[in-house]
Amino acid sequence: MSETTIHDQLDALAAEHAKAVAGGGEKYVGRHRARGRLTARERIELLVDEGSAFLELSPLAGWGSDYTVGASVVTGIGVVEGTECLVVANDPTVKGGATNPFTLKKLLRAHEVAERNGLPTISLVESAGADLPTQKEIFSPGGRIFRDLTRASARREPTLAVVFGNATAGGAYVPGMSDHTVMVRGAAQVFLGGPPLVRMATGEEAEEESLGGAEMHARVSGLADHLAADEHDAIRIARRVVARWERHKPVAPPTYDWAEPDADPEELLELAPTDLTEPFDPREVVARVCDGVSVDNPVAFDEFKPLYGTSLVCGWARLHGRPVGVLANAQGVLFSEEAQKATQFVQLANASGTPLLFWHHTTGFMVGTDYEQGGIVKHGAMMINAISNSTVPHFTVLMGASYGAGNYAMNGRAYDPRFLFAWPNAKSAVMGPKQLAGVLSIVSRAAAEAKGAPYDEEGDAGMRAMVEQMVEEQSLPFVLSGLLYDDGVIDPRDTRTVLGICLSVAENTAWTGATAYGVFRP
Repeated sequence: MSETTIHDQLDALAAEHAKAVAGGGEKYVGRHRARGRLTARERIELLVDEGSAFLELSPLAGWGSDYTVGASVVTGIGVVEGTECLVVANDPTVKGGATNPFTLKKLLRAHEVAERNGLPTISLVESAGADLPTQKEIFSPGGRIFRDLTRASARREPTLAVVFGNATAGGAYVPGMSDHTVMVRGAAQVFLGGPPLVRMATGEEAEEESLGGAEMHARVSGLADHLAADEHDAIRIARRVVARWERHKPVAPPTYDWAEPDADPEELLELAPTDLTEPFDPREVVARVCDGVSVDNPVAFDEFKPLYGTSLVCGWARLHGRPVGVLANAQGVLFSEEAQKATQFVQLANASGTPLLFWHHTTGFMVGTDYEQGGIVKHGAMMINAISNSTVPHFTVLMGASYGAGNYAMNGRAYDPRFLFAWPNAKSAVMGPKQLAGVLSIVSRAAAEAKGAPYDEEGDAGMRAMVEQMVEEQSLPFVLSGLLYDDGVIDPRDTRTVLGICLSVAENTAWTGATAYGVFRP
């Protein structure tokens, strides 16, 4: 069997993204269009500023589950009238845009992004509400969606709902709890209970328009602030509303010159390891992602402690003119020296208020008698202490292996980076497949010996093969992205652009570096 290449992985990624873009498939997209409706992504394209980038979040949500890839909703960050906004668009071609468990996880993650980065929220609504067969999994936690909208309003982060079609049951609370609401005449219908439920609950024979139509909400209930003639008009009105917010960032973007990377970003494909036992020099990634030499940036990368803890590269750089601190590991194992170096570097970044980029390809911390006696546990804990309490923005990219405590120390999902992305070759688990299977084998063999029983070598070989395959499958990037353990799997060549957008988004909230940490064990 031929070896998988990064190009094979990119082709597979494109195929999975295509499934998300396809929504409910040709039949349901065709039916939707026949009603004169735009798709979720067409609505977003018309909403955001022409020529601007839209950073989609969690596009593979639900991958590997019984639900459609993408989880019946599109979320991401787009620029509308010069303002960076979180955009949430229900996909009505997938079960009418109903919310399933993965939809909920995706929405809550999107709201978390908006809160942490001070973003306004624009909801493009057409949803049948909860996916009723899964109501027990989404009802209780689902209330957070509406809580998040009201808290955003209280933080003076504007919320806008544009209703294109049905907004039923829970879906009705989105326009109800948004600061501004636009409804499309003859198409939008907002009600807690549709005609069937009203009939069951009260016996009333209600007509859809008088029960929840856009005209009624504009003229009678007052729920609609703006009545749009059609979808294009609704989006035009929405852009007008955003333009009047006149949002200003508390963190000024850079004003000095910057240069493209000194090395060709295309070459990142040659660096990305498909064999995760292969180390590479992370400085080569820095040279292809961060700003190159310019008048205002005479040294592209100022490395910190280059001769100490050499398997972790730390240093100061700029990305699209923005100062950043880089912690990059692509040599596999972390030792005590690397942990101590990282601890000091994180403290320095906080002292200067500099955002941190964590890029890693690591199998975790070194084990063994010498390393345990040398304090690997306390030094690793020191590093995690510093990162956990750091208050500057963090951004993480998984470039390859992300195993064990290495994932934690290099700011994995559990440590709340502002954004976390993975390359398509990345894998993440408690340890590598062979190592995990080997540990289980050793434990089983020791148990058999303790009982004086013969050991089943054939069974052991089968167990190891099964465990290796299971761990390999569970650590694949599509699986982890489907579970929302990252914000998306990206082409390595897009790393600079994606991080540039994320840094710009972070500037919507002011930050200061940490002045207090937990107890550092000497």
